[in-house]
Amino acid sequence: MGTREALVDAATALLDEGGVAAVTLREVGRQVGVSHNAPYKHFASKEQLLAAVAAAELERRGAELVATAKRRRSPEAVLRATLHHYISWALDRPARFRLVFGQWNVESEELTKAAHAAQTGLVDLVAATQSAGALPAGDPVRLASLLRATAHGAADLAAAGHLAEGGKGNASPEQLVDDLLAYLSERG
Repeated sequence: MGTREALVDAATALLDEGGVAAVTLREVGRQVGVSHNAPYKHFASKEQLLAAVAAAELERRGAELVATAKRRRSPEAVLRATLHHYISWALDRPARFRLVFGQWNVESEELTKAAHAAQTGLVDLVAATQSAGALPAGDPVRLASLLRATAHGAADLAAAGHLAEGGKGNASPEQLVDDLLAYLSERG
């Protein structure tokens, strides 16, 4: 592993432990065992480092989608598993989730590319599920946005204690996604 990747990994660990505020270039350098100036050779600012963390996280999500698809399930099963993984990720790694979907004030070609690839992967999966007849026809970009928004919102509600099976909302986030997929498949 190169120094840049080690810095991103250290920043990710700090993010998991203490949120964005815990990530500083100096502390990341200390964690990796390089001089306090070394991180600046790879990242002009903390925001650039965080953009690299977010890009790496999106790439991991994309790799997870590809791995799920390779299990040769139907597009509908791959979509369901992908949305369930999204919810698990949001609940298990809340700081990463908030970072990826937070507001960005820095230009990062790496993050833009990773975000585009993640969006394209989801849209392509939705289009395949539509072609298989398990989702209604229509704009796959909008339908992908509806599905992601449902999973995203359900994960946010569950994280805040406002959604739980047998509790508030009488459903887990995964059950809500399953409900939406069932409603949509009836229209497919």
